[in-house]
Amino acid sequence: MMRILNLYAGIGGNRWLWGDEHEVVAVENEPYIAKLYSELFPNDTVICADAHEYLLEHFKEFDMIWSSPPCPTHSRVSTGLAGWGIYRYPDMTLYQEILFLRHFYKGVWVVENVIPYYKTLVEPQANIDRHLFWSNKDIVPYISERSYKGAVTNATKETLAAHHGIELPANTKGQRKLLRNAVNPQLGLHVFKEVTK
Repeated sequence: MMRILNLYAGIGGNRWLWGDEHEVVAVENEPYIAKLYSELFPNDTVICADAHEYLLEHFKEFDMIWSSPPCPTHSRVSTGLAGWGIYRYPDMTLYQEILFLRHFYKGVWVVENVIPYYKTLVEPQANIDRHLFWSNKDIVPYISERSYKGAVTNATKETLAAHHGIELPANTKGQRKLLRNAVNPQLGLHVFKEVTK
């Protein structure tokens, strides 16, 4: 059994198929989403806090760390490059965590994010579907049977739910955004198996 830290947990798309044989601590800073995660994964410990700070203060307590920092400032879709007129600095939390884990953490780690509009500052271990993965373990390629094929921007909540195989409670606020931000559970399981084998 491993003690796993799941940072920026969202609705737990990456964690959906991991099973319950491990002790998982999920950190999510949005109270509504943290509550939803705890309903979806009642055996996990859910902490509503800043994941970036929690990592720095608690990284030594875990056998494995999965981090999925927010991706909008790295994404071609949500920047000025997509013609939306949104211009902002990329959030360097992503690279802070990659470098921190690479140099100071002794356990298994994975950092996931979107393929960015720029050349990555640190070379990832894997490029799968619309995600990049940095890790201290090798991750073999994976062909998703449910690839977005570029349709994620316009996908409906129903399309996203079918893509992920995730059914959220009917009264869930912001389902489309929550599903759009989630890692596909099959991909999450593939990466989990790769880094823990």
